[in-house]
Amino acid sequence: MPPKKTTRSSAKSNKHTDADAQHNKESDDAAQLKSGKRKRSAAVKKNDVEKNKNEDTCKASYSHWLMKSEPESRIENGVDVKFGIEDLKALPNQTGCWDGVRNYQARNFMRDMKVGQQAFFYHSNCKEPGIAGLMKIVKEAYVDHTQFDKKDAHYDPSSKADNPKWSMVDVQFERMAKRFISLAELKKYHLQHKAKGGPLKDMALFTRARLSVQPLTAEEFDFVLSLENEDPI
Repeated sequence: MPPKKTTRSSAKSNKHTDADAQHNKESDDAAQLKSGKRKRSAAVKKNDVEKNKNEDTCKASYSHWLMKSEPESRIENGVDVKFGIEDLKALPNQTGCWDGVRNYQARNFMRDMKVGQQAFFYHSNCKEPGIAGLMKIVKEAYVDHTQFDKKDAHYDPSSKADNPKWSMVDVQFERMAKRFISLAELKKYHLQHKAKGGPLKDMALFTRARLSVQPLTAEEFDFVLSLENEDPI
């Protein structure tokens, strides 16, 4: 805003008036600067609020999961990484640790898991991928010891004992699915629901396919579980 115009009647008056005008200009400039800072500060605060709101929205709370493992033999670094649902079922108390996860997002999902939550045991990287059965979380996330084992297929030399990168959970076999629910069948439902609406339209198995540990909404979990009582499409 420009300074107010003044009437110049004398040298003395001019001197004071010019000084006042300069003071007014400086005051106005300071006010504008202060106002600008306030506006910028308010904008920053608003952006922070929106960012936090978006982060809270994106960080949904999940209580069901899909966890992938390979049921067929595959040698990695001299170690057979095979671990199917029958292998879990054969362990003492039908319980084992879900180790070897080396993806940060998948790891973070495991860190969100709570005791008692259910997960689908998904057979991956095999002739017919799909859901083979159900298991439950019996121990929440703790340090994955295989990251420090040089002989393990998932050894990570960059991970340190005083600051481990990777976590795992313990899972327990619950039951086999009444029928095997294949990836091909799930994909058909996903495409149908994506086009016309339905619970599997945003299923992580197709939107975040590479993740070995994936979250499921209650609606997704219930729908997939209901398929075992239906004929395959």
